[in-house]
Amino acid sequence: MALNLFTPRTIDPPAAIEAATLRSDRFRLERETDWQRLELIVEALEKNRTRRISDEDLLELPVLYRKAASSLAVARETSLDAATLAYLESLVRRAWFQVYGPRTGLFAWLRSFLGGGWSASVRDLWLDICIALAVMVAGTVVGWLLVAGDQDWYYRLVGESAAGRAPGASKAELAASLEPTDSAEGLTFFAASLFSNNSGVCILAFALGFCFGVPTLLLLVYNMTMLGAMLWLFNDAGLTWEFAAWLSVHGTTELFAILLSGAAGLHIGRAMAFPGARSIMSAAAASGRRSAQVMAGCVIMLVIAGLLEGYARQLVPSAEGRATIGGVMLVGWLAYFILTPRPRAADGDAGAAR
Repeated sequence: MALNLFTPRTIDPPAAIEAATLRSDRFRLERETDWQRLELIVEALEKNRTRRISDEDLLELPVLYRKAASSLAVARETSLDAATLAYLESLVRRAWFQVYGPRTGLFAWLRSFLGGGWSASVRDLWLDICIALAVMVAGTVVGWLLVAGDQDWYYRLVGESAAGRAPGASKAELAASLEPTDSAEGLTFFAASLFSNNSGVCILAFALGFCFGVPTLLLLVYNMTMLGAMLWLFNDAGLTWEFAAWLSVHGTTELFAILLSGAAGLHIGRAMAFPGARSIMSAAAASGRRSAQVMAGCVIMLVIAGLLEGYARQLVPSAEGRATIGGVMLVGWLAYFILTPRPRAADGDAGAAR
């Protein structure tokens, strides 16, 4: 009778379970000291008890996290017991949030943002702001010259004008179009619609920056040609000061927001066009983070501009009062962007570095 040399060995189930248990216990005992140390550090950070953490433990946190993550990978590959896997998964997840996750709450972020983060990002875009400002001034001049040469350009740039603002209107009619209303009734909807329109322009100016900034420049020129056309109209009627005061109430804030939005789009487009040693995508990502912070602040400016345009401009009767409001807003924005210091590294740069 032939012998079967390939007869499988019989495995004793209790013995296999015991071997797996011993293997799991040995694995845990060899690494449990580091796990417990990591857990104590994470627990102190979660409870905001950083004073209880020594400098040595704080420096070891990333190392202990990587060791725990490596242990979790080994535990999954070797199919260790479910309790060990669950413990490691929970520990690694909690440690990840302390090492890499955001630690700043909404109010802390807002304090850092308004306390210097926004203004610092704006100052970093100084070259793009200069380019956008030059383009906006050029667009205003172009609009003025086009209408001065042919009044039909006014309708092409501004469209069908309302409230008597059109070439051929008398000085009295143009002056009446700048008069305020007697009350604030109905102005809420007006302010909301203005905010919606202006925010659309700013978002478009920013978004078009991804096309290497060229459409952003064209959009800025087009928007400012409309302003140039209206400036010519009121200047021709001898109402330059009245129109400038009427516009300044909200214009110093609104045009500033459009300027910053266009600069943010140009910043991305310029980084993509001239990435240097970086790839185009990495250059766009780096510039996009800074530009996005500028755009977040532009939303605040547009809200304020909408309120000024919907209420202050309509309720303040005198040109002097309107010009004062506009001038104060302009000086306030310039002082904030120029004089506000950068946030401390602990509040701003450290969070960005993570």
